[in-house]
Amino acid sequence: MKRSISIFLLLVSFLITTSLQAKEPDWSDYAALLKQHVTTEQHYDVQLNWVSYSKIKQDPRWNRIVKQLEAFSPKQLVNDKERLTFYINAYNIMAMKVVLDNWPLDSIKDVGNMLWPVWKRTAGKIGGKEVTLNELEHEILRPMGEPRIHFAIVCASISCPDLRKEPYAVDKLDSQLDDQVTRFFNNAKKGLNQKGKEIHTSKILSWFEEDFGGEKGVKKFVHNYKALPTDSAIKADLSYDWRVNGN
Repeated sequence: MKRSISIFLLLVSFLITTSLQAKEPDWSDYAALLKQHVTTEQHYDVQLNWVSYSKIKQDPRWNRIVKQLEAFSPKQLVNDKERLTFYINAYNIMAMKVVLDNWPLDSIKDVGNMLWPVWKRTAGKIGGKEVTLNELEHEILRPMGEPRIHFAIVCASISCPDLRKEPYAVDKLDSQLDDQVTRFFNNAKKGLNQKGKEIHTSKILSWFEEDFGGEKGVKKFVHNYKALPTDSAIKADLSYDWRVNGN
């Protein structure tokens, strides 16, 4: 009798544990695509991860990735870390899709206009629902309260943070995000440029200042990742190059 009860309790425990396990999509096709078609290169006097859009467009894995997102229901995700990881990957895939759906083009912003910018146009489908880049960034990702997303989501432009050569994963998300911030701030052409005590950073830190806790929060955030004079003045004024980050 005791043995039967023990087996029953173990079974119940197994079922509960299984139900709480990560429900992320299988990112293997996406991982292979990034590994093959994203390379670190020098373009327009900027070192960046360069995306071979023309080759991705011909890669059969790309259509499978898009269909995977169309079929995957985010309701399967069981916690905030899974949702954060999923939507960072989803944003980057959707930004790539916008570019590829309109390829060739000089800038992702060419897809839209002043009245109806690209950010508010349908980018694709997730779980059968049409989504825009604006919705993914401002209605889903930003409300999660993680400012490091701004160094992980990539709007397919030269001055954006680099598209990572691997998908984001729940079990290493924190280290991946920290690495993205560090790499970005170490890029003097688009992340952070130090001239004595005057620090010039990407306009991302100005556009989303509130996500970092205001002006003081921005300064604290930057100092957490970069050894700078404590009395340095931070100006988020580096020019932003919207040309597409690949060919």
